[in-house]
Amino acid sequence: MRLDHVALYVKDLESNRAFFVRYFNAISNEMYHNPRTGLKTYFLSFGDGTRLEIMTRPDRVDDEKSSLRTGYIHIAFSVGGKERVDELTEQLRTDGYAVVSGPRTTGDGYYESCVEGPEGNLIEITE
Repeated sequence: MRLDHVALYVKDLESNRAFFVRYFNAISNEMYHNPRTGLKTYFLSFGDGTRLEIMTRPDRVDDEKSSLRTGYIHIAFSVGGKERVDELTEQLRTDGYAVVSGPRTTGDGYYESCVEGPEGNLIEITE
């Protein structure tokens, strides 16, 4: 068994797609649009077969985000080493994204950073 994909509702579909393509080398499919519901989606694929579905629709609810709420909190990407964690974190900081933590070695031994991606969604970058 494997996890096929994770889905994320967003306000701005195109800017979120561009973020994951630019910083995490995602490959995007063509947009799916359901004219009856207004749903628009992209599937973003990553090198190991993992996929992220980003979606929007006119009637979605945009609740306040809190890192202490129940439910899904962040998406983590393994980028292949400490040096790459440092480089990508600094690139995101330079490009105006808030770095929430790190880069650092956590108590359980992970080398990681955490940034706020588009719309405040948390992205963890690990080695």
